[in-house]
Amino acid sequence: MLDTVYMPLHLSDLLARPDLGLALAYDVPARLLARTVEAATVSDLPQPGKWLEGGELLMTIGLLLPEEPAACRAYVRDVAGGGAACLALGLGQGLPYQEAPEPLVVAAQEAGLPLLTVPDGVPFIAVTKAVFDARAQEQRELLQRAFATQRRLTAAAAGDGLRPMLAEWTAATGVGAAVLDPLGRLLAAGGPEQRTPPPQARELLARVAAHGLRGSAASTAAGQQLEVQPLGARRLRGLLLLTGRPDDAARSVVPGLVSLLSLELERRHLRDEPERRRRSALLSELLADEDPAAGRARDVLQSAGLTAERVRGVVVEAPGGARDGAAADPAHDGSAEGAAQEMAADLALALPGGLVRVVAGAAGPVIEAVAGEDLDIREVLARFAPQRPAGIGPATGPEAVRVSLHQAAGLLAVSRASGEPAQARQSQASRLLLDLGDRRTLHGYADTVLGALDLADHGEELTATLAAWLETGGAWDATSRRLGVHRHTVRNRLDKVMELTGRRLDDPDDRFDLWLATRIRRGGAPSADPGSRPAPPPPGR
Repeated sequence: MLDTVYMPLHLSDLLARPDLGLALAYDVPARLLARTVEAATVSDLPQPGKWLEGGELLMTIGLLLPEEPAACRAYVRDVAGGGAACLALGLGQGLPYQEAPEPLVVAAQEAGLPLLTVPDGVPFIAVTKAVFDARAQEQRELLQRAFATQRRLTAAAAGDGLRPMLAEWTAATGVGAAVLDPLGRLLAAGGPEQRTPPPQARELLARVAAHGLRGSAASTAAGQQLEVQPLGARRLRGLLLLTGRPDDAARSVVPGLVSLLSLELERRHLRDEPERRRRSALLSELLADEDPAAGRARDVLQSAGLTAERVRGVVVEAPGGARDGAAADPAHDGSAEGAAQEMAADLALALPGGLVRVVAGAAGPVIEAVAGEDLDIREVLARFAPQRPAGIGPATGPEAVRVSLHQAAGLLAVSRASGEPAQARQSQASRLLLDLGDRRTLHGYADTVLGALDLADHGEELTATLAAWLETGGAWDATSRRLGVHRHTVRNRLDKVMELTGRRLDDPDDRFDLWLATRIRRGGAPSADPGSRPAPPPPGR
């Protein structure tokens, strides 16, 4: 800690000054004498409370002081309610009082308001000057402490990494400090006891990270003051977590600490560029082989620190491409490439292994990445590529990551249409196809294929039986169990379906038509366009 200690001005300090000659009008408890005096003011108003801001030493000669006990108590309550630290009554020849009147003393005692007397010959301006001189000295000490702390932080910034700055901050202020990456993972701390951020800080860290560089946040949890500040120049590079309540001197240094830590994170970002290029080249090398051996592919991933047994490809449409309305000129191409590289660097930081590269796409740069199966890739994309079209390929062995990336790239159009990342799942491929189609067109198609069943007797039973048979892959016994009917009943109903629709269940094209129509029907009714009439149902409904 610094030798200079911030000491606020207390009532006891003023009473200890012999040049002022202040005295207590009654036996004031020590806890009241420890009150901080923020300012000194003079007022002889009968109700001065509303003009006070709090912490004042209020002086009066008692010109309009009421002598009746009840009125005197009301006056004292008004002064105390305004937040005054104490009340001082001026005494002397030619003034209303030569000693504190009993009703005022009793009222002050009852209200817990210290009552002082200013002796004859000591002008109020002398008391006011003493208070403001003391406050000015406080401010000078605060500035000295702030400058000294800032110098220590600046000297530590010349060292290696984040920890020296955090350690100097904690030593100078007594406030814990830690730097975390945008996902809340600890990068450095000011002391060993701060290696793990408190659990109550997680929500605060996530809230600030979600807003990037646009704001900070603070809260008090379990009696502990927490504050989070974003770090970075143009993009969020990290988060500063302060644990404790900084005093005024330390508070004034927080912006400097944020700037120095941001500079260090930007330096680290530039210093890591060669490693990002190496990992990008490593990914290109892996993808260049159309049929890599499983062992070699796994060795390549493990050499980058990606040890997951199964991985998936991720493709993100970078900002600044033609689909964002950007012009196709050399200057813009450079900015688009730069924006893509910045986003790729963020993803490389967030993804274990950091296997990320930027490649040219049909509409501008796209980012390709490889992630472990267990990683919550949607959370990473929401944090580092918000609102960007993204495809997430299926989980595969390392040797098939090229195929997963190809499938992820094919989902960019789906993501662009839905407004959220699209993930390839074998069970959802048809769902993606159906989601892209116009709802009225799709239901019109289903009505064309199944319309004959709608008009037939027991048409709902026929349609339900057809759908159940298709969903079980043509298994007669499974269909009969699902519907609770005999397998012969299932066969008779499906014979009726083929007769009415004119389609054969053993013909692949007909079977696909029937399957697609039942899936469309199961998806729900089409939504009407605003201002349009609903489509009329097929005849017979």
